[in-house]
Amino acid sequence: MSRSRLLGAALLLTLASTAQATSFVVTTDTVVRGVAASTDATSDVSSSFKDDKIVQAARDDAASFVASQGDIRGVKLESAFAHIRQQTPALQATDGQLAQAILAL
Repeated sequence: MSRSRLLGAALLLTLASTAQATSFVVTTDTVVRGVAASTDATSDVSSSFKDDKIVQAARDDAASFVASQGDIRGVKLESAFAHIRQQTPALQATDGQLAQAILAL
Protein backbone atom coordinates (compact mmCIF):
# COMPACT_ATOMS: atom_id res chain seq x y z
CA MET A 1 0.00 0.00 0.00
CA SER A 2 1.20 3.47 -0.67
CA ARG A 3 2.08 5.75 2.17
CA SER A 4 -0.77 8.21 1.43
CA ARG A 5 -3.39 5.44 1.50
CA LEU A 6 -2.03 4.15 4.79
CA LEU A 7 -2.10 7.65 6.23
CA GLY A 8 -5.68 8.15 4.93
CA ALA A 9 -6.83 4.88 6.50
CA ALA A 10 -5.26 5.84 9.83
CA LEU A 11 -6.96 9.23 9.70
CA LEU A 12 -10.37 7.64 9.00
CA LEU A 13 -9.94 5.20 11.89
CA THR A 14 -9.02 8.05 14.22
CA LEU A 15 -12.06 10.09 13.17
CA ALA A 16 -14.37 7.09 13.52
CA SER A 17 -13.17 6.31 17.04
CA THR A 18 -13.54 9.97 18.05
CA ALA A 19 -17.12 10.03 16.73
CA GLN A 20 -18.01 6.89 18.69
CA ALA A 21 -16.50 8.31 21.89
CA THR A 22 -18.39 11.58 21.43
CA SER A 23 -21.63 9.69 20.81
CA PHE A 24 -21.09 7.67 23.99
CA VAL A 25 -20.45 10.81 26.04
CA VAL A 26 -23.59 12.52 24.69
CA THR A 27 -25.72 9.44 25.38
CA THR A 28 -24.32 9.09 28.90
CA ASP A 29 -24.87 12.79 29.64
CA THR A 30 -28.47 12.55 28.45
CA VAL A 31 -29.19 9.54 30.65
CA VAL A 32 -27.56 11.15 33.70
CA ARG A 33 -29.55 14.36 33.20
CA GLY A 34 -32.79 12.36 32.94
CA VAL A 35 -32.08 10.46 36.15
CA ALA A 36 -31.10 13.69 37.93
CA ALA A 37 -34.34 15.38 36.85
CA SER A 38 -36.35 12.40 38.08
CA THR A 39 -34.51 12.39 41.41
CA ASP A 40 -34.96 16.14 41.83
CA ALA A 41 -38.70 15.86 41.17
CA THR A 42 -39.02 13.00 43.65
CA SER A 43 -37.07 14.80 46.37
CA ASP A 44 -39.02 18.03 45.84
CA VAL A 45 -42.32 16.20 46.34
CA SER A 46 -40.97 14.19 49.27
CA SER A 47 -39.80 17.20 51.23
CA SER A 48 -42.78 19.44 50.43
CA PHE A 49 -45.59 17.02 51.27
CA LYS A 50 -44.14 15.00 54.12
CA ASP A 51 -46.86 16.07 56.59
CA ASP A 52 -49.69 16.56 54.09
CA LYS A 53 -52.76 14.48 55.09
CA ILE A 54 -54.05 14.05 51.52
CA VAL A 55 -50.71 12.73 50.32
CA GLN A 56 -50.21 10.51 53.38
CA ALA A 57 -53.66 8.97 52.86
CA ALA A 58 -52.63 7.90 49.36
CA ARG A 59 -49.68 5.71 50.42
CA ASP A 60 -51.54 2.40 50.04
CA ASP A 61 -52.90 3.43 46.64
CA ALA A 62 -49.39 4.56 45.62
CA ALA A 63 -48.01 1.15 46.58
CA SER A 64 -50.65 -0.57 44.47
CA PHE A 65 -49.95 1.80 41.58
CA VAL A 66 -46.20 1.12 41.66
CA ALA A 67 -46.61 -2.63 42.14
CA SER A 68 -49.01 -2.89 39.20
CA GLN A 69 -46.85 -0.62 37.02
CA GLY A 70 -49.62 1.93 36.80
CA ASP A 71 -52.57 -0.39 36.18
CA ILE A 72 -54.21 0.16 39.57
CA ARG A 73 -55.16 3.79 40.18
CA GLY A 74 -56.94 4.35 43.47
CA VAL A 75 -59.19 7.31 44.25
CA LYS A 76 -56.94 8.59 47.04
CA LEU A 77 -53.93 8.45 44.75
CA GLU A 78 -55.72 10.40 42.02
CA SER A 79 -56.70 12.97 44.64
CA ALA A 80 -53.08 13.21 45.82
CA PHE A 81 -51.83 13.65 42.22
CA ALA A 82 -54.29 16.50 41.68
CA HIS A 83 -53.38 18.07 45.03
CA ILE A 84 -49.63 17.88 44.37
CA ARG A 85 -49.96 19.31 40.88
CA GLN A 86 -52.19 22.12 42.17
CA GLN A 87 -49.73 23.01 44.94
CA THR A 88 -46.65 22.85 42.69
CA PRO A 89 -47.69 23.67 39.13
CA ALA A 90 -44.07 23.96 37.91
CA LEU A 91 -43.34 20.34 38.85
CA GLN A 92 -42.84 18.20 35.76
CA ALA A 93 -43.14 14.67 37.14
CA THR A 94 -44.91 11.61 35.81
CA ASP A 95 -47.58 9.77 37.79
CA GLY A 96 -45.05 6.99 38.42
CA GLN A 97 -42.50 9.43 39.82
CA LEU A 98 -45.12 11.01 42.06
CA ALA A 99 -46.29 7.62 43.33
CA GLN A 100 -42.71 6.65 44.16
CA ALA A 101 -42.20 9.97 45.92
CA ILE A 102 -45.33 9.38 48.00
CA LEU A 103 -43.98 5.98 49.01
CA ALA A 104 -40.65 7.56 49.95
CA LEU A 105 -42.29 9.87 52.52
